[in-house]
Amino acid sequence: MQPSAIEGFFATLKAANPTPVTELEYTSVFELLSAVLLSAQATDVSVNKATRRLFPVANTPQAMLHLGQTGLEDYLRTIGLFRSKAKHLLQTCQMLIEQHGGVVPRTREALQALPGVGRKTANVVLNVAFGEATMAVDTHIFRLANRTALAPGKTPHEVELKLLERIPAAYLVDAHHWLILHGRYVCRARKPLCWKCGVRQYCDFKDR
Repeated sequence: MQPSAIEGFFATLKAANPTPVTELEYTSVFELLSAVLLSAQATDVSVNKATRRLFPVANTPQAMLHLGQTGLEDYLRTIGLFRSKAKHLLQTCQMLIEQHGGVVPRTREALQALPGVGRKTANVVLNVAFGEATMAVDTHIFRLANRTALAPGKTPHEVELKLLERIPAAYLVDAHHWLILHGRYVCRARKPLCWKCGVRQYCDFKDR
């Protein structure tokens, strides 16, 4: 995809959705971190279903710890891998209290040091909570970046670096949301909806 096409690609996505937001439900940075941690290999729908019950009861690290492993698991059963995620979330809560005064840190290094928090999760928190121009490459973005030739790469990290390099600065903060939503609802894995795609004129996908 040529630079001129990339400009048109994101200008079109922005015009259609000027202020994109995550589909995960949260009211604080800690709730966001918890929801993103729980969303690995799970749908936002399943996570929201669980957190609508969980967060009114435990929306701070200390309150989450009071639930304990079994108590937390009871709220997370709608989510895949809920036992290991409950363990990681409780370990993260303990670290937040012991090392960060119960506050979610604002650096990638500190975030990735938390149990269950990888680069993608850290990027989401940095972008959504703190407004940094990061790119969290999930399966949707990885597929879209390669299929459209926006930023081809063999690994999520390679795609992330190419996207940060190729996306115009004016679109970087919101680009993660536009790409994930487009990949989730239009540029789908098995049957991409090319016939209703608003950015198809900029796309290099040959089988559309």
